[in-house]
Amino acid sequence: MSGNVRDQVIDIIAEQAVLEPSDVSDTATLEELGIDSLGLVESIFAIEEAFDISVPFNANDPSESEFDISSVASIVKAVEKLVAEQKG
Repeated sequence: MSGNVRDQVIDIIAEQAVLEPSDVSDTATLEELGIDSLGLVESIFAIEEAFDISVPFNANDPSESEFDISSVASIVKAVEKLVAEQKG
């Protein structure tokens, strides 16, 4: 896997938001970046493919999922956790 998880996740989110990766801050929400529900789904598919992981199907419902999509940093943290579990 090239680059670190954070950089790859930010690249995916930036592409979906049609922004430069440098314009995506850790504290930004997907909504603030202009990513709608379809963009969220496409981002999740891209993340799953990039990291060879499976994001829980209920990731968009925080009360039902440990995969937190409330900010860019929380998405990075959730992806890092799934990647670690996959390797475990």
